[in-house]
Amino acid sequence: MLPEDLMLLFIDPRNGRLRVSSTSIENALAGAVLIELAEAERVSFTPNGKKLTVVDPTPLNDPVLHEALGRLTKPMPPQSAVERVRKRLWHNVIRQLQDRGAVRVEPRKVLGIFPAKSYPIVDEHRAEKLRKAVGDVVHGYRGADARTGSLITLLYAVDAVHKVFEGDKREIKRRAKEIARGSWAGDAVRRAVDAIQAGVHAAAGAAASGE
Repeated sequence: MLPEDLMLLFIDPRNGRLRVSSTSIENALAGAVLIELAEAERVSFTPNGKKLTVVDPTPLNDPVLHEALGRLTKPMPPQSAVERVRKRLWHNVIRQLQDRGAVRVEPRKVLGIFPAKSYPIVDEHRAEKLRKAVGDVVHGYRGADARTGSLITLLYAVDAVHKVFEGDKREIKRRAKEIARGSWAGDAVRRAVDAIQAGVHAAAGAAASGE
């Protein structure tokens, strides 16, 4: 699932700490959830991408997706959908990864005083396979598919690609921008991804400005 994959990319495999801010993670994860719902044909977007609507409220087997779908109670702009879905999403995705034996949660202290947590990766094979698949696309070794394209687009939307993958910052960001605008998805999914990317970017901008 995209949310789990995205969360694994945000975790530094060397120390289990998060590479970006919690706000960026929450916004990107919300975008991943919305992409999953769009691909499952549970939500759709107006042709201009300005409104998202639930078209199939049937319960989902995945608890993270099911809870998110229940929060989309009326047609709304993508930014509003991101802001609704992101609440407690980070914790829910971490719990799901923990239940699957992919990560463990450990308490730690920042500056020896402030309580925090780290998330050491347990399923190293899964995480390394994922990082290689996405990293090969980021560095131009192969083209994007729907999965890697979606993940890179979401990382790009919260300005995190260069924080997750090593290399020349300017080149990585340029490549990610090209991928985010690429043709790796069908028309319907492409429109959904474009709308969600815009919503994630707007939500991130609003959070940064304190709105």
